[in-house]
Amino acid sequence: MTTENWGAIYKEMGATPVINATGSVTLLGGSTPVAEVKEAMDAADSAFIPLIELEQVAGDRIAEMLGVPAAYITSGAGSALTLMTAAFMAGTDDDKIEQLPDTTGMPNEMLIQTRQRYWYDRCLELAGAKLVEFGDENGTTEDDLRNAISDRTAGVHYVVYEQMPADPNVLTLEQVIEIAHAAGKPVSVDAAGQIYPLENFGKYVKMGADFQCIAAKYMGAPHSTGFALGTKEVIDAMGHHSFIGYETRRIRGIGRPHKIDRQEIVGVVAAVRRWMTLNHEERLDFAEGQSEAIIKPLKEIPGVTAELNTNIKAHQPFGVFVSVDPDIVGFTNDDLVDKLKDGEPSIWTRVQDGRLVLHVFGLGEGEAELVGNAIAAAVKG
Repeated sequence: MTTENWGAIYKEMGATPVINATGSVTLLGGSTPVAEVKEAMDAADSAFIPLIELEQVAGDRIAEMLGVPAAYITSGAGSALTLMTAAFMAGTDDDKIEQLPDTTGMPNEMLIQTRQRYWYDRCLELAGAKLVEFGDENGTTEDDLRNAISDRTAGVHYVVYEQMPADPNVLTLEQVIEIAHAAGKPVSVDAAGQIYPLENFGKYVKMGADFQCIAAKYMGAPHSTGFALGTKEVIDAMGHHSFIGYETRRIRGIGRPHKIDRQEIVGVVAAVRRWMTLNHEERLDFAEGQSEAIIKPLKEIPGVTAELNTNIKAHQPFGVFVSVDPDIVGFTNDDLVDKLKDGEPSIWTRVQDGRLVLHVFGLGEGEAELVGNAIAAAVKG
């Protein structure tokens, strides 16, 4: 790694730059735009443009590339979830749009399986919706969903982690779509990280879901960007609730704080175009090599287990699982996280499921070797 200028702009302000071995987390800034995206964003500086037009043509380009009916660029996947929920509840009715987050007189319940509750379902509530669970901790039946649907139901929400083993105790997305649509209710899918394999990129809308969101940061776009894919009806309604509608239509929707600039919109289109034409075998080979570079200095150290994470699906391919035996090395995995964080440079990691889970998404040139050597040094004392 690393040059004398590494992190200099932060140091000048009195902040401490870190090595990111945690991955594409918002906590550490999410992503670094790739060269093609930076070039596109710089080109966008050359002129101003009505953003209502730019959002339309940019969404059209993305929808065409992914083979879905419509798309809309947002300020992150979380923003897409909030705007989607608003669209499900109030549609394009201007009176209802301005009424939100007060949902009086409109369907306001978003249904979600109990076993699918997750950290980001809070984004649905920000539009004024109420999350209503169906099923229980043991699982869900089709009748659980049928019985949960009522006149108060705005939609049914589903979350997808293709990189994780399927939960046999929840309804499949196919089941949810069939039951919800039979009752005249739309289905939303949080697939923020489902960008690989490419056939998963937009897959859920093609399966029949009315909406899915993607975090564009995973493809080398700015951290603060994402986009929605969906039916023309849902995407059009989301536009009505957006920050642009607030200004161009003089309708005060909840989307005003969800602002995105013209440079970011152009950058997202460039990121999607690059992703669809990228040599992913080379990308994965590089990530595997970075992961092996972390493992190399840790081999055969007593009390240390380091193994390759072989997953290539979704947004963070490969990586390394690390664990220490406290009886041998004298400290725990949580202690190791603290030791790395307190080092120079500071290396950020975290423990999940009882072991350190390292990702290479955020590592720059030479930083994989630095992480492996730092772990080895911490263990050897």
